[in-house]
Amino acid sequence: MARRYDPERRQRIIDAAIRVVGAKGLAGLSHRSVAAEADVPLGSTTYHFATLDELMTAALRQASEGFAKVVAAHGGLADDRVDLPAELAGLLGEWLAGDRTGVELEYELYLAALRRPALRPVAAEWAEDLAALLARRTDPRTARALVALMDGICLQVLLTDAPYDEEYTREALARLLVPARPGAGAAGGVGGR
Repeated sequence: MARRYDPERRQRIIDAAIRVVGAKGLAGLSHRSVAAEADVPLGSTTYHFATLDELMTAALRQASEGFAKVVAAHGGLADDRVDLPAELAGLLGEWLAGDRTGVELEYELYLAALRRPALRPVAAEWAEDLAALLARRTDPRTARALVALMDGICLQVLLTDAPYDEEYTREALARLLVPARPGAGAAGGVGGR
């Protein structure tokens, strides 16, 4: 029997992996469960992704495109005339207002990197790419701090199921952009007590 040419199969497997994690969590992800979800032979999943880490890496890379698409659709981050804290708070609001299942899935795969070192470079890409974009408007350290704050706010919203507070987020982000006062020391900086 001739082999059927199926150029979309790899992508269907990735999409199926994302659906499996969305429905069953990471514990439900296996080559077998993904093959069943994608309606492909088990050998196809192992042909395209020899290990689960490879499959999870592809799924994480695709899932993490969600926020990047929201950012790309706006383009306001590159404009110096745009209020950066307001723009970022609005972007987070737009992302969290959509299908939260996708956001939760992205964070589940993102946090899987804690236990799976092979995922760490992909998990770091999102933060590094966003920080590089923000560094055009501020310095690299402040850009990383902005990303960390946004990441933390997203996690709090997801974990507490609280409504997203765009004004609070804007105010918190704006505080990171206030120049440090001379002589303020550690107590006056971010995280000081």
